Amino acid sequence: MVDDLLPTVRGKLVYLHSAQNNEFWSALLEKAYAKLNGSYEALKGGSTTEAMEDFTGGVTEVIDLKEAPNNLYSVMHKSLKKGALMGCAVETTSKSQREAKLSNGLLMGHAYSITGLDILRNGVKLVRVRNPWGQVEWNGAWSDGSSSWNRVPDEKQRLDVEFGEDGEFWMSYEDFCRCFTKLEICNLGPDAVEDDDVSTQWITSLHEGRWTRGCTAGGCRNFPDTFWVNPQFRLILEEEDDDPDDDVVGCSFILSLMQKNRRKQKVKGQGLLTIGFALYKLKESVAPNQTLKKDFFLYNQSVARSKNFINLRENSQRFKLPPGEYCIVPSTFQPNEEADFVLRIYTEKRAETGELDEETKQTVPVAPEPVPTDDENENDKKFKKLFDQLTGEDGEIDAFELRDIINSVM
Repeated sequence: MVDDLLPTVRGKLVYLHSAQNNEFWSALLEKAYAKLNGSYEALKGGSTTEAMEDFTGGVTEVIDLKEAPNNLYSVMHKSLKKGALMGCAVETTSKSQREAKLSNGLLMGHAYSITGLDILRNGVKLVRVRNPWGQVEWNGAWSDGSSSWNRVPDEKQRLDVEFGEDGEFWMSYEDFCRCFTKLEICNLGPDAVEDDDVSTQWITSLHEGRWTRGCTAGGCRNFPDTFWVNPQFRLILEEEDDDPDDDVVGCSFILSLMQKNRRKQKVKGQGLLTIGFALYKLKESVAPNQTLKKDFFLYNQSVARSKNFINLRENSQRFKLPPGEYCIVPSTFQPNEEADFVLRIYTEKRAETGELDEETKQTVPVAPEPVPTDDENENDKKFKKLFDQLTGEDGEIDAFELRDIINSVM
């Protein structure tokens, strides 16, 4: 719940605002977002992926276009069909490069969105990109006014291409991968997709957990003595993908590990932890719901893992593995780091997931609490009276009072 009291300086909104002086929905939405995270300061610094996830509940994957997989265009096409949001950017290496305009018309450090894909009859793969500014566009091949369109007038009409400074432009897939450095795909869950076609929807599962110091915070594989105490989750992949264009046979899924409420912890001086995960193939001899012990991880290699451990809110990645039973181990990089986390699994086909957790029973009889004697009860009353005298009305002892008490006793 938010009110309409918004931070201003000299009568003007300090943060998010519209060009129209009587339009406030964006500032009110930002206030709600700030309240959710604890303060306006907590919103400082972020990423497109974090915003897309918070407003849709989806799972985002970040792809380095310099190391793009061979089937990326197919992945992008399937993602758009599933209603995914896609963004791209030319990453910067210094603050001075932000919003710097390149000779090809693209802006560095600027967030673009991808609004369409198409393959022309001559085999050229195109990507439609939009600058949210509504101006400043790509000026290379297939851009507005490019001679490339003169060779395919019927295709230009089919795609309803309009030349104008509206921020939206077409470019070839090859130029897209060459000029942009990062692609972000926010995959939406079935609740956010309007299409009733089940074949275009991800099947999702969510598991919450916690890394607790001395208990379930074992750190990464660099710490074999404690790695096995991390939370463990079972993933059973049964059905292979229906994708005739893909040479690799297997089950596609996206794994997302997110640390919770870290923005709220900023005020306490706690930043983001470095997190990642690993996947292990389970043998038939492993009993259902049996947690894997230290020896298993010493003698078995992971079949897949997060590309690296990163200190971002979320670490997510797309995988394709043969049908079978797997164990997912999410962890922080260092042991004994505490945090709550959410593990989300998006699969193309139906899959079974759950936490590996053995039932524990107490077998040692519990001794009854000793009944205090009259002398002990009398001592308790004396201590309570002394405590009340020392603490005064506030019922608390500060450092100076504690020093005086210790000095007098010792």
